[in-house]
Amino acid sequence: MKKYHICFLLLLGLALISLFSVFMIMQNQEEGMLQPPAVESETEETLPETETMPEDQIVVNQEQIRPVPSEEMRFLLVSEDGFLLVFGSSRSEICLYTHIPITDFPEAEREKLRHGIWFPAMEEIYSYLESYTS
Repeated sequence: MKKYHICFLLLLGLALISLFSVFMIMQNQEEGMLQPPAVESETEETLPETETMPEDQIVVNQEQIRPVPSEEMRFLLVSEDGFLLVFGSSRSEICLYTHIPITDFPEAEREKLRHGIWFPAMEEIYSYLESYTS
């Protein structure tokens, strides 16, 4: 009978050590997720020599890439992280998460969606999406 008590206590001790180990591992992973990744700074000595670009090829901001919408264009359909999102005309509010992967579209349309396509109404976005996903 004494053997069973010793085995039970040994098993209980191992279980407690395992639970404590799992708890500590989870705690360390959560702390790692909360901290931003460390960025290694490069000194001027390690930076490679780069060619200067002509001024006409330098993009100053996103306004030069994406056209500014006219007053009738109110919604922007654009690919973010591989999925399509619909933004309002201010580009600061997300109007619709579509959960549609960009891989469902032909390559020519993917390129347009990466830059963004403006639509005047949400109904036109729905018909555009329906034409490629059905």
